Amino acid sequence: MINEAELAKMIKDAKDTDKERKFKQTLEMYVILKDIDVKKGFAMNETIQLPKKLSKPTTVCVMAGGDMGLKAKSANADRVVSGDELNTLAANKREARKFINNYDFFLADTQLMTTVGKVLGQLLGPRGKMPIPVPFNAPIESFLDRFRSSIRVKVKNSLSMSCKIGDESMDDGDLAANAHAVLNAIEKKLPSGDKNIRRIIVKTSMGKPVKQVQQARK
Repeated sequence: MINEAELAKMIKDAKDTDKERKFKQTLEMYVILKDIDVKKGFAMNETIQLPKKLSKPTTVCVMAGGDMGLKAKSANADRVVSGDELNTLAANKREARKFINNYDFFLADTQLMTTVGKVLGQLLGPRGKMPIPVPFNAPIESFLDRFRSSIRVKVKNSLSMSCKIGDESMDDGDLAANAHAVLNAIEKKLPSGDKNIRRIIVKTSMGKPVKQVQQARK
């Protein structure tokens, strides 16, 4: 498998070959797969916690009321939605879709999971965004901290996947550590591990792709 030093070199090249922009660009990694029959139902929907925190954390919405809802607000969750608000969303599919698209991850009090399933299950399920259940006495702050530094990798009917590993303000080594963690997690889900990876590509959001240098197998 490609190592962190090689990834760091690719990331540096991606930054160096791009011109200066008026905004902070994300660093994206693309993984091209091979020797997998996607027609046989191969799919992946993995949540991966990155070892190096993102300068712009992912967005997390908490579905909870009572004590958990108060603690989630105190921990600065991007949004806290009560059971009553969920029922309101059920009456407006357009607003429900807009709401779902605004957040990367959803956490929900286990006592609300049935309501969430009835109200938003048909919209959350196909998007791979069903909430992670949180027991009523669990430390919601720890859950928020974990998912703010996590990304989701999805593959369905395709031989490629992509994800962000950070942004251009981050250190090349930190970005490489994130990329390596993603690749490790992906390999564990592939039928033949790294033998199913054809190529790795890194690029800034507006820049040119930097492809992994292919080495002949011995």
